[in-house]
Amino acid sequence: MAAPLHPLMPHATAAWLVDNSALTFDQIAQFCGLHILEIQAIADDTAATKLTGRDPIRSGELSPDELERGQANPDHVLKLSRQPEQSRRTTGPRYTPVSKRQDKPDGILWIIKNHPEITDNQISKLIGTTKTTIAAIRDKSHWNYANLQARDPVTLGLAGQREMDALVAAAAKKAGIDTSPDLGKLGEDRAALIEQLQAERVAAAHIAEHGEPVVQGSGGTALEQGEALFRR
Repeated sequence: MAAPLHPLMPHATAAWLVDNSALTFDQIAQFCGLHILEIQAIADDTAATKLTGRDPIRSGELSPDELERGQANPDHVLKLSRQPEQSRRTTGPRYTPVSKRQDKPDGILWIIKNHPEITDNQISKLIGTTKTTIAAIRDKSHWNYANLQARDPVTLGLAGQREMDALVAAAAKKAGIDTSPDLGKLGEDRAALIEQLQAERVAAAHIAEHGEPVVQGSGGTALEQGEALFRR
């Protein structure tokens, strides 16, 4: 069964649809291949980085007629007009811009710490580095090990999120690691995120109405004050 098709830049596309359409969060989440809570965060401007929207109509990934059908019917599932152009790998090592090459050791350290099931050969292909460098970081003999910081290679721009996810899943399967989601924890995380978003909205509304962030008789951060207001 073929994987569902989604826009090339799902988060940026979702940001544009939130700002420029009357689609439901669920429709946007399905079209972009994201969780509905991610769409909620984008709408509430609580995402880690303010996103610049990407127009899926201009990029040819969504037709105006399909958008109209989705806005007219909340149950309509949007269909991608065309599959986004996929990057094509040529033979040979992965090319990494000079400006990002110094970040490779940090990305390698992050993978080693968070996904020890991934082999040196897989890391080498993903990031475009040598097995000698990986081995040096593993045994802490790398010349700059004391200054390395474990950072996600996706965030560093050394690998794509889908590529990283596929590698982690393949390595876990080969190592016999159960990657089934903990439904109980997911439910707790979802409830916590929803409560946080509600608290932030309450705090923002309080500031807009009263012109002051501090709730009388309470201290703490703006979020803690918002939570106090939310629970009243």
